[in-house]
Amino acid sequence: FTTSAAALGTKVEITAVHFSQQQAAAGVKAAFAELDLVEEVMSLYRPHSQLCQLNREGVLRQPHPYLVEVLTAAQELAERSGGKFDVTVQPLWKLHESAARQNRSPSASEISTVRDLVDWRHLEIAKGLIRLNRPGMAVTLNGIAQGYAADRAKAALLNHGIEHALINTGELDSLGSKTTGQPWRVGIQHPRQEDAYIAIADLDGRCLATSGDYATTFASDRERHHLLDPTTGTSAAGFASVSIAAPSGLLADGLSTAAFVLGPAEGERLVKHFPGTDLLGMLQNGRLLRTSGFPSSRDEEAGV
Repeated sequence: FTTSAAALGTKVEITAVHFSQQQAAAGVKAAFAELDLVEEVMSLYRPHSQLCQLNREGVLRQPHPYLVEVLTAAQELAERSGGKFDVTVQPLWKLHESAARQNRSPSASEISTVRDLVDWRHLEIAKGLIRLNRPGMAVTLNGIAQGYAADRAKAALLNHGIEHALINTGELDSLGSKTTGQPWRVGIQHPRQEDAYIAIADLDGRCLATSGDYATTFASDRERHHLLDPTTGTSAAGFASVSIAAPSGLLADGLSTAAFVLGPAEGERLVKHFPGTDLLGMLQNGRLLRTSGFPSSRDEEAGV
């Protein structure tokens, strides 16, 4: 039973395999309800979302537990990555996006001014209150929310007795296997060839998340893209794409962004700190970087 819809800024698709189509449909419906709740809380494009309220007012009282959970995880990842993963990077994103609409790059002085608004340490999180401690600060969860949404969808399916499913929220997660008993198989997009993959992966129960410089660009040469380094205020260099397999979508999504911004050496080092987590990256020079446990298909392992 397959359902697709526009959500989380992309096309979301969930396929459930079950002997009862009615039960499968109920599970998928519950999963999409969870995705809608994540958007209601974390979307930058729904003006009434809790995230938009926080960005407008600088403070949010009685935040939803999902928002507290995601922001707490984001802060931990910010600390682990030396601030290279920073959800307060939104003012920089707005600066680059605005400049791109004017067919120019932001000036050094513009970047310097906006960088003063980017610092995860000035985001205060408590159970009953979230506060931005500098006027003009703003949060984006685009580097972590899709993975978390996959986690919530997976939990909803399990709660409805669905043991076999493929979830695509922009990041990929799975339960069990296909009707044939074979694992769910997915292609990982080649960052330089639109109709090609850099690898085929048989999903092994972990979530698979990818960050790439091709997803949102501010210039045709891809030197300016949405994966911004909070330290420099400019687009991160080194990787063209990073895919992470991790026990949760929240971790996979956040780590794919953090590793991309850190670059190959530091990114790989960060990933190895997290048990059950692996990386596949394509560098800008075309070389592949792959940790030993990254999932591959049997065909790929056999050299087919």
